[in-house]
Amino acid sequence: MDRVAEAAAIARDQVANTIRLLDEGNTVPFIARYRKEVTGELDEVQIRRIEELVCYHRGLEQRKSDVLRLIEEQGKLTEEIRTRILGASRLTEVEDLYRPFRQRRKTRAGMAREKGLEPLATYLLSFPRAGSPESEAASYLSEAVPTVAEALQGARDIVAETVADDPDVRGWVRDHARRYGLLVTRARDPEVDSVYRMYYDYREPLRTVVPHRVLAVNRGEHEEFLRVSVEVEQDAVLSYLQRWFGREGSVTSDLVREAVVDAYRRLVAPAVERDVRHELTERAGAQAVDVFSRNLRSLLLQPPVRQMVVLGVDPAYRTGCKWAVVDDTGKLQEVGVVYPTPPQNHTREAESVFKRLVDEYRVQVIAVGNGTASRETEQFVADFIGVHGGGRLSYTIVSEAGASVYSASALAAQEFPDLDVSLRSAVSIARRLQDPLAELVKIEPRAIGVGQYQHDVPPKRLEESLTAVVESTVNYVGVDLNTASAPLLGYVAGVNETLAKNIVRYREKTGRFRNRQQLSEVSRLGPKTFEQCVGFMRITGGENPLDATPIHPESYALADRLLGLIGSGFSDVGQPALRAKLARLSIQAVAAELGAGVPTLRDIVESLARPGRDPRDELPLPLFRTNVLNIQDLEPGMELRGTVRNVVDFGAFVDIGVKQDGLVHISELADGYVRHPLDVLSVGDVVSVRVLSADAKRGRIALSMRGLPPQLTV
Repeated sequence: MDRVAEAAAIARDQVANTIRLLDEGNTVPFIARYRKEVTGELDEVQIRRIEELVCYHRGLEQRKSDVLRLIEEQGKLTEEIRTRILGASRLTEVEDLYRPFRQRRKTRAGMAREKGLEPLATYLLSFPRAGSPESEAASYLSEAVPTVAEALQGARDIVAETVADDPDVRGWVRDHARRYGLLVTRARDPEVDSVYRMYYDYREPLRTVVPHRVLAVNRGEHEEFLRVSVEVEQDAVLSYLQRWFGREGSVTSDLVREAVVDAYRRLVAPAVERDVRHELTERAGAQAVDVFSRNLRSLLLQPPVRQMVVLGVDPAYRTGCKWAVVDDTGKLQEVGVVYPTPPQNHTREAESVFKRLVDEYRVQVIAVGNGTASRETEQFVADFIGVHGGGRLSYTIVSEAGASVYSASALAAQEFPDLDVSLRSAVSIARRLQDPLAELVKIEPRAIGVGQYQHDVPPKRLEESLTAVVESTVNYVGVDLNTASAPLLGYVAGVNETLAKNIVRYREKTGRFRNRQQLSEVSRLGPKTFEQCVGFMRITGGENPLDATPIHPESYALADRLLGLIGSGFSDVGQPALRAKLARLSIQAVAAELGAGVPTLRDIVESLARPGRDPRDELPLPLFRTNVLNIQDLEPGMELRGTVRNVVDFGAFVDIGVKQDGLVHISELADGYVRHPLDVLSVGDVVSVRVLSADAKRGRIALSMRGLPPQLTV
């Protein structure tokens, strides 16, 4: 408990209460929203951090128990070892302490022990002042050990393993490597060009290597372009080991010194290199997951473009641009294919089709996917709008990441059984503009590519983190119980895939939900699940106005008493007069009068004032365009508006309406110091940028935000 509180930098009683709630089976969104008095208003990030630390420390305690049992079974458990294991705060410490007792494959030292040479090794470490090691070794000769040299070598092997297995040695060398080691990369073949050329002869202190560089060199090594190693100045390490294990003036000093050098070079150094690189990769992976997660949340929270008829276009070259028209409710109207891009270049035919669609369905915006052939398609769309738009039509670029995954999924087949797989993606692109969250939850989170090196981190870890992000976002926004799809319902707190399908089946069988209590009639949805999920499910136009708010049914009585206190009723919910009354309240005083918690009452007041609030509606809409630029049009000093498409450790990529996204390096994000790009930008932000340079040959655009107005943050 204390270690979790210290690591999370949260008060012990808050940690204890949160752990109790988690152990009782409560979900993180439920705890964060509806148990604020118990946790001291911890947010989801803090609660998930506690959950993660508790899981780690419980695993650590279990490993300690297992190690103690295994050592005790060997009859080698001493009080000192027990104390050190129980006092270990990290898993590596436990494993270092267990290492000498671990059952292992045959080693040189193990074979020497089998030959009876351990007493000779003990003799070497006794550092006698007189006598001869050779004479001592002669007494150990046998058929298995025919020479004195082999006897002494076997004894040195045992000494080397003893040194290497010492937990203090490994801990010191590992820490020394962290502080003074270098990450060194070299080309396997300098003549072969690759994207890793900057790492063909590269070295950097381990303590300064940034996460994205670690993952880059790991990938270069995996693809066999690079050789990667950790270099440590060995003289300092050997000097330490000699002071620890050596002793001058003995007839065995030189032999022990040789064994210590062998221990470091053959056993300790390779193991420490693996450990340190694993640590670097773990930290880099955690950073990559964090960046991906934060970008994903921003993408999911993109504001919906409501009440617009959308023509979605999935660009391609040879196979043509698939298109789909959806009405202002997202219902599919028509699909097809046009070929305005190379090699066909049938622009006139495509223009004729688009004109018919715009006129027939009153299309208001065209959503163009950002994949292959996107810019050629964008140019065609911009030219079309210039001729036929009439000032009423615009277009925007929509991320199509994961659209192909959705198109081939069982869910897409269920939604559009009569559509070809290739046409379903255009429907998804159109709907993503209308309601990004509702559409993107249909896709595996890791297929939505907004991050860096996400394919280089453990899939399970990435999936767990991204699933938590989607769950958090869905519950933050809330879902309409009468319109939400099964995939969307499946992310509501406490609801799994089976329950989500049961809710949809109940809705199809009995009609619209009229009140939240009907949820308890859904098959396999028990009291605990009802408690966890009901507050995040909304019913518009139902029997009880509170069902359209985030207020939990357990607080309906409190809301009723509050309304009675100010002379209002349920029929006033959301009305200007009620908002005015609520604005004049002293939350502290009313909470004391009603015997309620301040955080809960504050949330109730906010919900009564704005019952249908969607937090996404307060964010800026996507950037709509009517024309397109070429990279040749760009000149240094030009100021443009653009949309942030991706944020990574070293900067942000911004779509300014050119074929290539421009890079705003971290040093150009603001006038002051920026610790990380995500501190000032999010995916979907609409920003002002200045062109620094445009390299048409290499397709690279450098942008700056220094000295420009702040972004419109999502």
